[in-house]
Amino acid sequence: MKILLIGEYSNVHWTLAEGLRALGHEVTVVSDGDGWKNYPRDINLKRGPLNSKLSTLNYLRRLACVFHRLRGYDVVQIINPVFLDLRAERIWPFYRYLRRHNGRVFLGAFGIDHYWVKVGMDCKTFRYSDFNFGSQLRDYPFMHTMMADWLHGPKGISNQRIAEDCDGIITGLYEYEACYRPFYPSKTRFIPFPINLSSITPTSSLNSQHSTLNCFIGIQRSRSSYKGTDIMLAALQRLKADYPERINIIKAEDVPYAQYQEMMNNSHVLLDQLYSYTPGMNGLLAMAKGLILVGGGEPEHYELLGEHELHPIINVQPNEEDVYHQIATRLLSGQEDIHQLQLDSIEYIRRHHDHIKVARQYEAFYMAS
Repeated sequence: MKILLIGEYSNVHWTLAEGLRALGHEVTVVSDGDGWKNYPRDINLKRGPLNSKLSTLNYLRRLACVFHRLRGYDVVQIINPVFLDLRAERIWPFYRYLRRHNGRVFLGAFGIDHYWVKVGMDCKTFRYSDFNFGSQLRDYPFMHTMMADWLHGPKGISNQRIAEDCDGIITGLYEYEACYRPFYPSKTRFIPFPINLSSITPTSSLNSQHSTLNCFIGIQRSRSSYKGTDIMLAALQRLKADYPERINIIKAEDVPYAQYQEMMNNSHVLLDQLYSYTPGMNGLLAMAKGLILVGGGEPEHYELLGEHELHPIINVQPNEEDVYHQIATRLLSGQEDIHQLQLDSIEYIRRHHDHIKVARQYEAFYMAS
């Protein structure tokens, strides 16, 4: 098949392209590289500064030139309803162009969108999420922006139009599956995120229970309260005070991606996604390297994967006390075999996220839809 992947989140599309190419498909990835992360792509759609009408006109001209070439594909997949660096109302004509001049079109449910915000705010579907603790909504500035954009604004309207019109919706995490399936049961398919294990070198193993545990945490200052890294960091700092010889904190705060990876490579544990039921791409990449993930690993996540034996994620509840308790009792007290957890993390990725296995699932869904 001739396949077009538009947009990028955390290297999902480029890694998927590697898997699909290995199966013999012709794949083109068109993206801006996911902003500052600068992931690989075949056609670059990175936009210049957003502070002038001239930059918008220049970008629209580039899009017109690029889209003229995006015809005749058997499959088109967009990363998100907002798959171009434009206001949502300006994206719809580009979607319609893709629809008219190509075969089947698929929507990726891989990040923030209308259904994720809508269901997260119902305070019923999830025990906790980026939006709720039980029956109570969370309150942070970024949340109000998402509500304005995605619930009733142009992004939300565009999302609903595309979801109704497309041939299939692919969900990458349990949370996104829970958001889309009630609305589109016949066209929604869960497929795990792809990880290319052949491109990853495992980090050094930790064989002694009494060795210093290098705990890595990545912080985006603008999203710290939203993602819970503020709470995870506070728990780490308490652990460092109580176990000064056993814990070493490695903190990456708004650093370039290459430096971020180097810091991760010197770590044994990653703390990530406090409010998630599942590991995202950052957590999966860390596990592929042999890091132990402290974050989202709820039973619903394993059930969706059909995994009843291998549970290597240190699942934590969304509060400082539980993060402290889980690390102290499971990783510092000798309750867990740390080296085995590292090996299990790699095996978990091999079982469920190997990019060739994942690409075969995409291939089957593309052909069946």
